[in-house]
Amino acid sequence: MRVLMFGWEFPPHISGGLGTACYGMTRGLAYNQVDVIFVVPKSYGDEDQSSVKLIGASQVPIKRRTFSFTKGIPGTQEQTKESYPYEITYIEVGSNLIPYLSPEEFQKQTHEHLQSNTLTIKDIDIGQEANSSVSSEVVGTLDFSGKYGSDLMQEVSNYALVASEIAHEQSFDVIHAHDWLTYPAGIAAKRISGKPLVVHVHATEFDRSGENYNTVVYDIEKSGMEEADLVITVSNLTRNIVISRYGINPDKVVTVYNAVEPGKDDCHGLYVKHVDEKVVTFLGRITYQKGPEYFMEAAHKVLKSTKNVRFVMAGSGDLLRKMIRYAARLGITEKFHFTDFLKGQDVDHMFAISDVYVMPSVSEPFGISPLEAMRSNVPVIISKQSGVSEVLKHAIKIDFWDVDAMADAIYGLVTYEALPLMFRRYGRDEVNNLKWENAAFQIKNHYTNLLYPSNTML
Repeated sequence: MRVLMFGWEFPPHISGGLGTACYGMTRGLAYNQVDVIFVVPKSYGDEDQSSVKLIGASQVPIKRRTFSFTKGIPGTQEQTKESYPYEITYIEVGSNLIPYLSPEEFQKQTHEHLQSNTLTIKDIDIGQEANSSVSSEVVGTLDFSGKYGSDLMQEVSNYALVASEIAHEQSFDVIHAHDWLTYPAGIAAKRISGKPLVVHVHATEFDRSGENYNTVVYDIEKSGMEEADLVITVSNLTRNIVISRYGINPDKVVTVYNAVEPGKDDCHGLYVKHVDEKVVTFLGRITYQKGPEYFMEAAHKVLKSTKNVRFVMAGSGDLLRKMIRYAARLGITEKFHFTDFLKGQDVDHMFAISDVYVMPSVSEPFGISPLEAMRSNVPVIISKQSGVSEVLKHAIKIDFWDVDAMADAIYGLVTYEALPLMFRRYGRDEVNNLKWENAAFQIKNHYTNLLYPSNTML
């Protein structure tokens, strides 16, 4: 089985949990004998491709194919004065050939362009009464930053156009698109190839923005889910949002929980903590979704009861400056540290010197970072509004808005030695059973059900 998979990032070039999840998933699928062609907007050459074939969209040569033919009277072999010429351009992509499109324009043009021309090309290919010729011309490549910048919508649209070319050139059985950024690419690949489309919902616009959601992003998400043959969500929490807020048929929405890559034996012995105080860590994007202000308020309350603790906010995001000002306003800057975005060994280092990890997310579809913390023997406090709370037993669960409960939990873990000892003893064993190969096995079964619906697997 071969899968054409569209993502937006791949380690080591990541900005959050999406790339980490895609990496673990592709390794798990390889373990289950599934070949994956993984497409990202921009590849750098230093990615781990031991379990996946990686394609950077910015390196894909874009071709302009022109089909010319003259069609005579059906049933005759000779051309007459009623004969008439046709010339059809199948794909024409390039910065000099097609202007940047808005998402709405892209969706409309892609639908009309691919649907009509695919049918026409099929007619040409099988028609015996036409004299035809095909020419192909490489017109260059499209440039992608692969970032979440101001031209993100342009890149999403162009990524989908390049996906048409990739789908035409590659051989595969199933299309798998991760998160809204790649849904238009998945749709384009489906309409070119006719293969079934799986969209993977790692987060929704309601998770990212609450009720003040971006209607353009919402429309892209909804069209991707509607076009998909199967929707995979990372938790039942997210599954309920997909069904209730996007109106998707429950019969085609399934939950497959995320997992975590196996960790090193014990990172705590590799790093030295240079402070005597306990360290309490928040690691994630500093955005509305992650609830950083609640973490800061809890820190303020804990510091009123004990000075033997320091707090770390590791990450970047649109609320970073606001949180720095908030820490100053609360008067806790001597005990509160900001590291900016961490990845790779820096994450391992941060967990190795942490005594408590807190994820106070307002809405978290899943949340891989608590698993990474538990893998490093760090007790975790997570919000009940997170998907990972559905699968973890050895974690303290609080409502994101209950700052008093969060502060009490932090105080207990940094003050009473028996409490964190219990979580360390059982937490790592629990998280080590959440393996990507098991999640990938479920995903492979869903692929099989799409391809061979009469042989439904449990």
